[in-house]
Amino acid sequence: MQKHWFVFYTKSRQEKKVKDLLDKRGFEAFLPMQTVVRQWTDRKKKVEVPLFNSYIFAFDFEHRIPEILQIPGLAWNIKHNGKPAVLRDDELATIKRFLSTGLTLEALPFDRQFLNAGSKARILDGPLKGQEGIVLGTADEETFNVGLESIDQIIRVKIPGFLLKKI
Repeated sequence: MQKHWFVFYTKSRQEKKVKDLLDKRGFEAFLPMQTVVRQWTDRKKKVEVPLFNSYIFAFDFEHRIPEILQIPGLAWNIKHNGKPAVLRDDELATIKRFLSTGLTLEALPFDRQFLNAGSKARILDGPLKGQEGIVLGTADEETFNVGLESIDQIIRVKIPGFLLKKI
């Protein structure tokens, strides 16, 4: 049995809190952070933000995933082809290399570029979690309109793109 970097999804804006709790409970965690400049009306300030919103990585054995999921602020374990998603060593090295440059990076969900009008999608979290529908079109860079056909009607709802998975 071998340890892997498993991928977990956190509740909104809980990444740092989850990282601290994982560390305190003896788990090895990785939360890629970058420094960005944020503009307020009266000033600019450098702040550290997660590279991947709501994602954190834990290095452990697969059978310990249910124990890791007990950490407050964790939502679920990301799956890939029906199995827990694993961050490969080369991917980990790439993330660290990009972060070491000090350049401002932007992480986007891989499937996002393929979620266009007519794509079938499933909502990953929130009150409509699990609901499937059809992407009707994009309202802006961050939000998608999804048609949900659950009661023989079409319901239009704006859902952030990172909460949609193409099916």
